[in-house]
Amino acid sequence: MALTRRILARQGGGAMEKSRLSGTFTALVTPFDASGAVDLQALDALVDRQLAGGVGGLVPCGTTGETPTLSVEEQLTVIRRVADRAAGRVPILAGTGSYATAATVDHSRRALEAGADAVMIVMPYYNKPSQAGMAAHVGAVAEAIEAPIVLYDIPGRSVVSLDVDTTEAICARHDNVIGLKDASGNVLKCQELKRRLGDRLTVMCGDDGLTLGMMACGASGVISVSSNVLPEAVSDVTTKLAAGDFAGARAAHLALLPLHGAMFVEPNPSPCKAAAALLGHMRPDVRLPMLPVGEATRARLREVLIGLAALSGAATS
Repeated sequence: MALTRRILARQGGGAMEKSRLSGTFTALVTPFDASGAVDLQALDALVDRQLAGGVGGLVPCGTTGETPTLSVEEQLTVIRRVADRAAGRVPILAGTGSYATAATVDHSRRALEAGADAVMIVMPYYNKPSQAGMAAHVGAVAEAIEAPIVLYDIPGRSVVSLDVDTTEAICARHDNVIGLKDASGNVLKCQELKRRLGDRLTVMCGDDGLTLGMMACGASGVISVSSNVLPEAVSDVTTKLAAGDFAGARAAHLALLPLHGAMFVEPNPSPCKAAAALLGHMRPDVRLPMLPVGEATRARLREVLIGLAALSGAATS
């Protein structure tokens, strides 16, 4: 436990306490310009909107950031730019996971040097490791870096899923593993993790549509896709839940369900970028093998945004 006490005792300068892993963290998209390069001006503006909307943290280079299509140098540029723009106002939780443990260690070290406060590591995809393999993967990263780690379980993309027993064993061995982004879609898993581990592990919902249910079971917030588009509205839900205003949170959450659903009618983050483009925030461009959304999805997004205009203060043209 000495390592985590040392890490969590630091104020700023790359530390992230468990208590700061809460509320709405935005899984940032990566804007591209007309040439296909990372659009740093649009990225700055995205960060500014998130901060103005009251989010609790920023997550560059996760799944929603199209990280598999970014070079390592592009990833570091994005992380550095987001950290510089946020200037310590919220924690920066950088996605650094891959299907190779050595690469994950290297990416994590470099992300922390670039200004991240903590790293989020997805369970290795494609090569389908066992539970023991996933535990060994996490352990190798935890022993290699002196920084907080958030695990990322998203079986819909990685195929494998970190089970409760393995998560509990990881937490017993590695005190700098402080959180889990749970995108398993299984609220029962969140319940069991909180029953066994209590405050030892902070659980963050990884699916916007399940925020209400998972926070009712003990999750501390959401790592959100939809907050790229409407940060204030998504943050309002988690703020209300944290304050014990369940009725208000429920009403706000249900109002956002059409947006949450529209974000995944085509592969993420294409709908998210299309919605942001409709609001004039960035181009809708994604990198192959992702494709821009079709016209039917674009029309649905327009309808949803018009319906939410009074809530968000946004208007579409």
